[in-house]
Amino acid sequence: MKKLTYLTFSLFSIFSFAQEVSKERIKTVLSTLASDEMKGREIGTQENENAANYIAKLFKENNLEYCTGSSFLVPFTYKGKTAYNVCGIKKGKTDKYLGFSGHFDHIGTSNNPKDNIYNGADDDASGITTLVGIADYFKNKKPEFSMVFMAFNGEEKGMLGSKAISTDKNLDNIYNNLTALFNFEMVATESAFGINALFMTGDEFSDLDELFNQNAANGLKINPDPYAAQQLFYRSDNVSFVKKKIIAHSFSTVDMTKAIHYHNESDDINVVDFDNLTQIINNFGKTLEKLSPKNFSPKYNDTVKF
Repeated sequence: MKKLTYLTFSLFSIFSFAQEVSKERIKTVLSTLASDEMKGREIGTQENENAANYIAKLFKENNLEYCTGSSFLVPFTYKGKTAYNVCGIKKGKTDKYLGFSGHFDHIGTSNNPKDNIYNGADDDASGITTLVGIADYFKNKKPEFSMVFMAFNGEEKGMLGSKAISTDKNLDNIYNNLTALFNFEMVATESAFGINALFMTGDEFSDLDELFNQNAANGLKINPDPYAAQQLFYRSDNVSFVKKKIIAHSFSTVDMTKAIHYHNESDDINVVDFDNLTQIINNFGKTLEKLSPKNFSPKYNDTVKF
């Protein structure tokens, strides 16, 4: 009996470990997006399109379904040419959705003779890696919520991609059932609140953080925005969905008192705390497993401006 109990425990331990996303996987995804070969992923370049195709490949690996049409690539027009957002869905036990997003474009190259590539590891390869990591976590699971994963393009040029896809009528069935959107923006470093912690922009406008923290796994915590005076809530891709009156906040770990790498050539993989990022992704997954339309239905209060 003892041997059987031990065997059962061992199998459970292996299963529990196997469901987690590995640090190696996180490193591979982020390092590919932030590589010199991607040349800063500026919208309108071949490298930007290469990044979109790479994310589409990752979505296919995670057995996601197309959001619309016959591709993960969702086109829009930029300066008379076609650019792409990337969108995939995972069906859950209900038709209510949670959304996960980030932007994959960055600002390209500079004239710096020592290092002329804005790799954008933190901004925002880290955010894309986080949503891919969540898709990884649920690859072989069926969560209560259905999930939509959106990689936005053109954020650096004025949130162009999120504006385009948020108004795509082909996605209205998703948007009409979208309970909340988690937009990840710069999550590569340890936050001012320490490890295993993020902050939420516009925390004063909804109860999303409170409901999330009530179910948070392994000490993961969403904190109030310490930079509220900068009104970051209205300055990232989440605002395209706020305008649709969808609960949508950005989540970050960036310590803005120390972030000298922001829009600098030094924003490469050397700034990334892969242990912390991996921990956050897996704990996010464990928390999301606990959420359902019964215990997670965040609401805006009357102070938010649509």
